[in-house]
Amino acid sequence: MRISTQSLFETGAARLGELQSGLVKTQQQISSGRRILSPSDDPVAAARALEVTQSQSLNAQHGLNRQHATSALASVEGSLSSVTTLLQDVKTTVIAAGNGALSDTERGFMATELRGRFEQLLGLANSRDAMGNYQFSGFQTTTPPFAEIAPGSVQYQGDQGQRLMQVDATRQMAVNNTGQAVFQGGGQDIFDTLNDLITLLQTPVVDAATTTALNTGLATANGNLDLALDNVLTVRASVGARLQELDALDSAGEDRHIQYSQILSDLQDLDYTQALTQLSQQQVTLEAAQRSFVAITGLSLFNFL
Repeated sequence: MRISTQSLFETGAARLGELQSGLVKTQQQISSGRRILSPSDDPVAAARALEVTQSQSLNAQHGLNRQHATSALASVEGSLSSVTTLLQDVKTTVIAAGNGALSDTERGFMATELRGRFEQLLGLANSRDAMGNYQFSGFQTTTPPFAEIAPGSVQYQGDQGQRLMQVDATRQMAVNNTGQAVFQGGGQDIFDTLNDLITLLQTPVVDAATTTALNTGLATANGNLDLALDNVLTVRASVGARLQELDALDSAGEDRHIQYSQILSDLQDLDYTQALTQLSQQQVTLEAAQRSFVAITGLSLFNFL
């Protein structure tokens, strides 16, 4: 079989190109630390790595959502904590107002104090979160949930919407509570209770009948405050349970992140010892091929004359 000089050159050049490409690829793998530089290197592993990367991205997004949910619920908890303290203070005032030795003027002072509490409660009910949204308006986050349409008369302006956030692959969580459920739930409107109490303390006591009316009114107010306080504490317990669940989901999410990272490492990361050994072998092979190519291409019949 006759082999032309041109064929020798083409075959040798092609082989040198293959060896150089292999050497360059190994160098790129070492510099990047990745075994897979393109899907063609390992199609099955590349496809699996893409799936894991997408899952890892979703897990990271859920983690970010949990941060927002935690911030929103912590803000709600802060407002409800202040409401709880306010109601407990009002109960103390109610108990003190039952002292028969107090004059109408002194009860009037208490009524003035409670009017301040009423305004404070209205402010808490219209609290905003860190993003400037009203916490207790449902979906109407730009609308104040409560408005005083007449002295002592408050109307809810929000809706019953619960804002849901995807905090895990299979879990959506409400990050708000409606103002109606908090301040007008549990069978008692807190604003009406306070307003009635203020009116009661502003009413003069002139005889046995008005004294009886005062005592009956204070007992009713105290019972209504207990209902309102129990309702607020129930909502706070719900918020606390959600915050606790978010902590557990965060822990699980961190575990998944570690698992995904390990899987990606197994699929993509380079075995440096093996790669360096392969690089050394490729360098030796390439040098030998280059010398052989030079020697073969330098052959001529004139060398034997």
